Amino acid sequence: MLTYFQLTTPGNASSRAELVCLQIDTGSYHQIQEEVIDAAHARLSSSICFANAHMVVEAIRNHHVAESVNNATWVVADGVPLVWAIRAIFKRNQERVTGLDFLPDLLHRASQEGLSVYFYGSTPEVLQATLQTCQQRFPTLRVAGTYSPPFRSLTPAEEDEAVEKIVASGARLVFVALGCPRQELWIARMRHRIPAVLLGIGGALPVLAGQFSRAPIWMQMYGLEWLYRLIQEPTRLFRRYLTTNALFIFYLFRKHLIIR
Repeated sequence: MLTYFQLTTPGNASSRAELVCLQIDTGSYHQIQEEVIDAAHARLSSSICFANAHMVVEAIRNHHVAESVNNATWVVADGVPLVWAIRAIFKRNQERVTGLDFLPDLLHRASQEGLSVYFYGSTPEVLQATLQTCQQRFPTLRVAGTYSPPFRSLTPAEEDEAVEKIVASGARLVFVALGCPRQELWIARMRHRIPAVLLGIGGALPVLAGQFSRAPIWMQMYGLEWLYRLIQEPTRLFRRYLTTNALFIFYLFRKHLIIR
């Protein structure tokens, strides 16, 4: 009997699929988005993680990462390999929920429904480009603030100051762009201190701002978006993709084939 994959039910309305070491929400894109919007309106301290093969590998290597991700309000299948695995193992018509799609969709909804947003992370240049893009594409959007933290661990006093600024801004949606797993660990620590939805969006801001282009639809459908990104940033991403993609497949098959 296969024992490493089972369906569980989290605190929200969606069921979850336990895939390797992460519990992935199996709700639809629309359902997850509506739950996030409702939580933002209610100022609920909540969070969403966009899981991919890299996150699975990081969670296998570090149980603190796995705990941080699994304790999120929503953990969605961002990576195509995760979507395929859930479809094959659970025979479910799993939808892909990517940060690259979720970010502009939520910004659009926020601009329509008066939800203020905050951008935490990335570089000052990317944040400035993001603000310009938001002004052009979502002119009624209220950006409550931005902050580009230094590329080092913040002191407790610095963290407290950053959290106080976010809370004081009144933001309902906080987009956290620190990269995996740093953003997931930060969100897990700060989630209950901030009355908003915290979203770990990784490298979605440069794509939103037009600094990098999105892969063609056909490459997205066939799980080749990673290759498109690799072509754009070979130096930074080559070792990561070579290692994490292979390890994800290894961990997936090892867990799936173990029989009790």
